[in-house]
Amino acid sequence: MRLGRYAVIDIGTVTCRMLVADVDESGIRELTREYAITNLGEGVDATGELALCAMERVEDAIDRFLAVRDSLSTPGNPVIRTIAVATSAARDARNASEFASRLRKRGIELSVIPGNREAALSFSGASIDFSGEHLMVVDVGGGSTEVVVGTGGAAPACAHSFNVGCRRVTERFLASDPPASEELARARAWIHDQMASWFAENKGEVASLDRVVAVAGTATTVVSIRERMETYDSSRVHKALVTRGTLLEIYERLASLPLAHRERVVGLDPKRAPVMVAGLLILLEVLDFAHVDAFTVSETDILHGITLAVSHEACEESRL
Repeated sequence: MRLGRYAVIDIGTVTCRMLVADVDESGIRELTREYAITNLGEGVDATGELALCAMERVEDAIDRFLAVRDSLSTPGNPVIRTIAVATSAARDARNASEFASRLRKRGIELSVIPGNREAALSFSGASIDFSGEHLMVVDVGGGSTEVVVGTGGAAPACAHSFNVGCRRVTERFLASDPPASEELARARAWIHDQMASWFAENKGEVASLDRVVAVAGTATTVVSIRERMETYDSSRVHKALVTRGTLLEIYERLASLPLAHRERVVGLDPKRAPVMVAGLLILLEVLDFAHVDAFTVSETDILHGITLAVSHEACEESRL
């Protein structure tokens, strides 16, 4: 592992995030985490292309992120490497190379990572605080959902990236405002069908879980809504336990509200409101497949997994 300061940017289907952190002998020490809802994947499921306005939203966020990164890169502690990864929306889009070219002009070399790599990195980051436990890590994204089972601190035993995400489900099924009961039923049936065979094939690993750990915006927002956070507080979110009953209660409440009312729910980012119901549906379905009645929310996630991976890669390169 090469010690030093790193900047990692995760460009997802719904959100764009950056972590700047120091890697030292004790692990990862966060300096800042930046966040923006940019909806890169808006319309990709239907058109197969990233929209110009969506790419521009990401570029605006990246410009802000890079200014923050540069302010933390000092002569005594320079940022020794910046890495940017894109996930489901870029995987699905025919014009992902155009998007990568636009970011290259900003000095950012984009890596579009496959779903299995995304799953492994999510597990690496999310399992940091649960070493030795037999875990299922669930990362509900905008275009895909990663489910990974394994022992914290070890390589995953099994993993899958499902092309099931909160934006994809919303755009395919939830046209009414608020969503009609028939739309919600069709959406949940489709989610079930996409996941059923994998869970059946891996029922042995799934049957012996110590804990389900959920990462990313759907899971963290559940805690934020439950705690009625007017200002998001990651210290109250990290390692919070959420019961299935609470998850179902929040889902039923949000599903019954028109978007304009959902946007005013305390603890819910108004820009996440359009896709939140679908995200909750996915999380409910995963809990049912796992036969568990609660999950733990983690603020360590794919950003931390990438940071660890990049620090190891930088160490190998420095030896060449």
